[in-house]
Amino acid sequence: MPNTLVVHAHPRASASLVTQALRRTFDSQPDTTVRALYDLYPDFDIDIVAERAALQAADLVVWLSPVYWYSVPSLMKHWFEQVLAYGWAYGPGGDALRGKTAWWVTSAGGQLGDYTPGGSHGRPFTDFVPPVEHTARFCGMHWLEPFVVHGGHANSHAEVSAHCGALLQRYAQALAGLPGGQGGAA
Repeated sequence: MPNTLVVHAHPRASASLVTQALRRTFDSQPDTTVRALYDLYPDFDIDIVAERAALQAADLVVWLSPVYWYSVPSLMKHWFEQVLAYGWAYGPGGDALRGKTAWWVTSAGGQLGDYTPGGSHGRPFTDFVPPVEHTARFCGMHWLEPFVVHGGHANSHAEVSAHCGALLQRYAQALAGLPGGQGGAA
């Protein structure tokens, strides 16, 4: 069975309804390791060797975070900059992640309607995905369409539970499409 690494970044995780529920969903899955960056590196001093070892052991890399200013939180961005370095993740000799699969699982505070031309963000959510997507693609990774939960704390407990169920379904599909998954190679 494929191994999954979940790189979780939420600067106020204890205040999160949605992201914490999504994290617990991953925590309960076999062959899945969750690395909570704000717990591991509150001083932003990332152990690059440990992070790269975790990445190398994974077939599927999940970036789990809320949307912060149309991107990922600062520690995850710092993680990208430190861990996914030239000569290791890209560039000459930088093929450590080539062929692995990346998936952004995220929660957005805004409702789906806020991500429309007439909404408060003025653009569809998909317009904000390319920097994260291209981070993965630049490292030679396969990209899965993001799993996005809109509405943040406006979600009821029942809605959050339903989102976690949908996440489990998408997760099973993702694993089945990986080499060594039930569905064979993607």
